[in-house]
Amino acid sequence: MLTRKQKEKLVKDLTTKIADSKTVVLCDYKGLKVDQLKELRGALRKGEAQMLVTKKTLIQIALKEAGIDLDVQGMEGQIAIVYGGDEVSSPKALHEFAKDNENLKILAGALEGKQISDVEVVNLAKLPTKEELLAKVVGSMKSPINGFVGALGGNLRKFVYALNAVKEAKEGAGK
Repeated sequence: MLTRKQKEKLVKDLTTKIADSKTVVLCDYKGLKVDQLKELRGALRKGEAQMLVTKKTLIQIALKEAGIDLDVQGMEGQIAIVYGGDEVSSPKALHEFAKDNENLKILAGALEGKQISDVEVVNLAKLPTKEELLAKVVGSMKSPINGFVGALGGNLRKFVYALNAVKEAKEGAGK
């Protein structure tokens, strides 16, 4: 049982973490085993996100103080809050985990302080990550350069073949 001071500190810390996060997701974890929760937390950690299990009232207060209007009290089940990471990593980790574990249900979320539904959280999870997008941009920038280098290389190869043919022709004529 938490004391009032511990609850106030928890709410203050959670409010700060929520305010600093681009994405916040609320999920129902009822029915998950301890080892499954541990696995989920590990997957979230890879995306620099964290999961906190605490009372709905404390989550509600922290969300309100962070300026996010979500009704946690009206949600069914055992609620956990996931925060941190970039915009896509925590929803993606939750969505991937929920595919294999039907007991995890994404309920709602917030993106940069604005409430989003569970469907929007899933759509967010389907977007490529920042690293994947950067890789695509670099690849598309690199493609024309590779084509140009290939064209120049082809011209040089043809020139070398022509010189080689002239050399062989002179050698054949000299015999």
